[in-house]
Amino acid sequence: MGATGREASAQATATDREIVISRAISAPRELVFEAFTEVRHLSRWWGPEGFTTTTRSFTFRVGGEWDFVMHGPDGTDYQEWISWTEITPPDRIALLHGESRDDPDAFESVITFAPDGAATRIEMRTLFPTKELRDEAVEKYHAIEGGRQTLGNLAAYVTEIVRNGGEG
Repeated sequence: MGATGREASAQATATDREIVISRAISAPRELVFEAFTEVRHLSRWWGPEGFTTTTRSFTFRVGGEWDFVMHGPDGTDYQEWISWTEITPPDRIALLHGESRDDPDAFESVITFAPDGAATRIEMRTLFPTKELRDEAVEKYHAIEGGRQTLGNLAAYVTEIVRNGGEG
């Protein structure tokens, strides 16, 4: 059944505001999910290449928050804030991500973790409030390449855990 005109228009609009990045990771889904949900793991891989992360506070539960600073390779600090809006282990996490709790430009992300043979297919689907904010994220902050690098860092991290027999 085809979408109505209104539904098709809404889909096109959402697509203009969205970034979708996925990757297969050679690790069990439960481990990939854990690496995304425990601060001891997140601080080891989160962010694009050359970035480090300092966590101020972290509470992983619906309504909980992760307040952190990403440190760029050029020395620039980026204030970041995430609130978890849905947690369905080990399948899905939804969150709101901005610079602070009251950031009017905060964006929504849904991360899914699907079995892919012995690997895990992770997909990050990010929806921005406007097409302009999405375009700015892509052009000014290199969000697509940064997202790919972030998932690459995650893949390398969990692959190393598997190689070392499960200790992170």
